Amino acid sequence: MIPEGALSLDGLVVAVILGMAVLTYLTKVGGLWILSHLEVSDRLEAGLSVLPGAIVIAILGPELASGGPAEWGAAAVVVVIAWRTDNILLALCGGVLAVVVFRGLG
Repeated sequence: MIPEGALSLDGLVVAVILGMAVLTYLTKVGGLWILSHLEVSDRLEAGLSVLPGAIVIAILGPELASGGPAEWGAAAVVVVIAWRTDNILLALCGGVLAVVVFRGLG
């Protein structure tokens, strides 16, 4: 059961989250604007196409390296879902669900 008052929001936290959302949006729009004014070579396009996966690996790699059986099991679930569906978002959602389940069992 969640204690009363546990779901209250601090104004500073909300402001920081909103600020990060605005900066994220501006970064994406700025990047798209810059790319619309540049000639995109095949090499740059290939690099940009693999960038999301590289970012995910850079964020999750250290967590997996220091993780236990739950994290490694969830990583296996991600690989299987990604291989079978070719859908990264579905694989990541499956991995999050799997790590929650595996940690609950452990």
